[in-house]
Amino acid sequence: MKTVLTIAGSDSSGGAGIQADLKTMTELGTFGMSAITAITAQNTCGVNAVLALPCDMISAQIDAVCDDIFPDAVKIGMLANSQIVECVAASIKKNAMKNIVLDPVMVSTSGHRLLDDDASDALINVLMPLADIITPNIPEAECLAGMKIASKAGMIKAAGIIAGGFDGAVLIKGGHLANTGANCIEDSTNVAADLLYHGGQTQWFEAEFVDNPNTHGTGCTLSSAIASELAKGADMPEAVRKAKEYLTGAIKAGLNLGKGRGPLNHAWQNTISDC
Repeated sequence: MKTVLTIAGSDSSGGAGIQADLKTMTELGTFGMSAITAITAQNTCGVNAVLALPCDMISAQIDAVCDDIFPDAVKIGMLANSQIVECVAASIKKNAMKNIVLDPVMVSTSGHRLLDDDASDALINVLMPLADIITPNIPEAECLAGMKIASKAGMIKAAGIIAGGFDGAVLIKGGHLANTGANCIEDSTNVAADLLYHGGQTQWFEAEFVDNPNTHGTGCTLSSAIASELAKGADMPEAVRKAKEYLTGAIKAGLNLGKGRGPLNHAWQNTISDC
């Protein structure tokens, strides 16, 4: 069985963070492992508190995994501060880890800031150069590229700017533009289009826009799915395609849990409908 390590924060409500990562990895047939960077007290309505773990404890978790069950791929999520960014980067180098999927978690679905300003600079300058793919959403891509994005042309321009800082691929998730007309295909506003930019080449991945408010953990789920597919041997475009299909299914299946933006149904492929 292929193995995947998630380096990310813990979500007490189970919808995002390492909880979403491990569910995704299991559903896609890989063995998930974790190194927790921060503990959050959160639910579907928002983030109430964040406690970043000490860097030596984070490094110890990563080393313990690599010394015994070396991961075939790594997903990196919430890092909280610049010290954690730098210690995670050092651990990746030390252990010569591969298939690095970086989800630049800057803001939660509920709008809570999860990465401070100093950490953003460290993310760009220290960690991004080690990644095989980075998966920002529109607001994150705007921050990384230093420009507003209001169209597919804007996504392409921003991806080129972001890609200029490292050798990996950039996947800009277009969900924030879906259903606005800016991201439409043949005048249809019912399309969610993601852009993969690698080596100067662009490729679009399109799926039906699912009008479901329960999207807590979508970014974590997609990046973990990409890491799982890379671990199983898929090339980058195939890994992105399969991951987007899995995510779309999880959003469609949905769960009506909580009072705010609820979680996805990670087990949608194995769910048996009531007769």
